[in-house]
Amino acid sequence: MKKITTLTFLFFFLGISVFSQEKKKFSNIDTVLGKIVPNGKVDFWVLVNNKYGKNREVKVSGTKQDYLPQFVGFNFRPGEESFYYIVSSVGGKISYLTDLKELKEFIGKVDNAEEAALSAVLDGYLIDEQFVDIAANYYDDKTNYYLDLGKITSKECPYQKTHFTLTVNKSTGVVSNVKDNGTYIEVYTKNCTNNPRLLKIEKKEEPKDEPKKQPAKKRK
Repeated sequence: MKKITTLTFLFFFLGISVFSQEKKKFSNIDTVLGKIVPNGKVDFWVLVNNKYGKNREVKVSGTKQDYLPQFVGFNFRPGEESFYYIVSSVGGKISYLTDLKELKEFIGKVDNAEEAALSAVLDGYLIDEQFVDIAANYYDDKTNYYLDLGKITSKECPYQKTHFTLTVNKSTGVVSNVKDNGTYIEVYTKNCTNNPRLLKIEKKEEPKDEPKKQPAKKRK
């Protein structure tokens, strides 16, 4: 009996430990991109954010050399006039990474949770800075990263975002499971014919005809 009680307590304790594990947040895109570990050896690399035409160096790794500002790049914030690009040097030759394919090659093997999240973004997911608790966080164990990320699932009426939990193997970087956690935001516009507010408008009742008043009788 004592053995059974001990095992029951052990399973109960392990269950609490798994479900109460604290999730770590991806605070913003800058921090996530700054955690990139280049796939190969580089002399230096610089992560640059261009917002409204102004360049800002987010991270500098190694001894930076002069480089030319770029006017195109990859965008991680849909709807915002900003983009990122990476300047890197291998053997003294400077290269400019301005599209997602080049970024994927630069990341190479998944080395940390941030790179796992970026790999998912390259497949259409979203690190949603506005909803960090729902769609920009993770926890991990010895084998996997468990990423909570968003995804734009409809650009029609209504505009819609859904959040998912992706299980990513630490050794291979392969996504072994995707759990759909449901919609967390829906935005309707006035032009949406399926806007629930418009559908709930009730027709006003037509005014009833009032009885005609009889003319008053004249006194004799």
